Amino acid sequence: MTDCIVREENGTTWIMLQGRLDSMTSPSVQQQMDQLIIDGKRLLVVDMSDVGFVSSAGLRVFMIAQKQLKKVGGEIILYGVSESIQKIFKMSGFEALLRMCSSRQELTAMLADSKCPATQQEAEAYGIRFRYVKNSVLPGTCFPIGEQKKLAQSRYEFQDVVSVKQSDIQYGTGLAAVGDEYEDYKAFFGEALIINRHFFCYPAVKRPAVDFILCTEQDPTMEYKFLHGFSFKGQFSIVASFEGSRDFPALDALVEGLFTLTAVPAIGLVILAESKGLLGMNLKKVPLFENEPQNKLEIFDVANFAEWMNFPIEPTDANNIIAAVGIAVRSREGLATMFQNILSKDSPHHIHGGVFAKEPLSKDPARFENELGRVLTELQATKVQHVLGQSKFSNGLVGIIEL
Repeated sequence: MTDCIVREENGTTWIMLQGRLDSMTSPSVQQQMDQLIIDGKRLLVVDMSDVGFVSSAGLRVFMIAQKQLKKVGGEIILYGVSESIQKIFKMSGFEALLRMCSSRQELTAMLADSKCPATQQEAEAYGIRFRYVKNSVLPGTCFPIGEQKKLAQSRYEFQDVVSVKQSDIQYGTGLAAVGDEYEDYKAFFGEALIINRHFFCYPAVKRPAVDFILCTEQDPTMEYKFLHGFSFKGQFSIVASFEGSRDFPALDALVEGLFTLTAVPAIGLVILAESKGLLGMNLKKVPLFENEPQNKLEIFDVANFAEWMNFPIEPTDANNIIAAVGIAVRSREGLATMFQNILSKDSPHHIHGGVFAKEPLSKDPARFENELGRVLTELQATKVQHVLGQSKFSNGLVGIIEL
């Protein structure tokens, strides 16, 4: 039997093990480590002082966790490993893959490697801790695509389609599709997001699946078809990591907190986060003229809402990675007409998010670009939705383009 006690000490997560770590006891230890990683822990110190034996099944626990953590800039450090157990690690070839230390002085030196670099700043607002880097770059630009006013009445027709070249849209959201001929793609419009010109769309059909086009090289002939939406482009003026200091932060609080890091009135956001409950919505039908409600009421009217919108009452997709893009404003007072056309009347932000696999994320702002590329090109997307402000996250990374 192995006892497994978890405690926090000066911001470091310790796992205290006692007894044998073998095929019978390793599953419970593995489960505990998996949960810590899901909860956002990226540096785990495992105290092995009271462990008498480790089999290959026990070694495998450490290697699985180390593999998960290394992908996101994290690590396991083994503390107080006896000489006999060190021999088992060496015999198995694992000694070079895990750092070990035998004293607090050694551990302190190792932990110093993971501290916030001098180039990064720290702040806390709205119950959220931020670690961020500021860059001196020019402001970005934003522009609306198409008209949103025909959405509520389901009145879109062929002449309302706006074609946007792949090379002209860096980040964006909207109701979009891909294809060459209108008759071929008109039934496949859905919630869409574009991140680094990668296109993800969730068609408004009975059994939707995310369709996507990855853009490793720009194609001057590729076009995305929009009924409405918006796009923005530019360089990140701020790249930040975030996590709740007291509870899992909601999207509304995250946006408010991000505005404490910048003085501009409007920002474009690119977010990677680990979900603790997504609240979102997406269309079930394409709002074309031929699908107009027979009762002539808006698709958002209570009489039509359930037929037109997928809107789960309870949060979904906990522990999945969410990759999101959107616009946010500091205040709606004196809001430019362009942003009035983009934002709804009751929200200071308009954000679409893609739901990806359950995996940990790095907490290092310096790894943001790499993490973005890894998620978008290596992980499977299962959904794209308009993300509501009550959605919650455990931690994540965000790039800000000041508009």
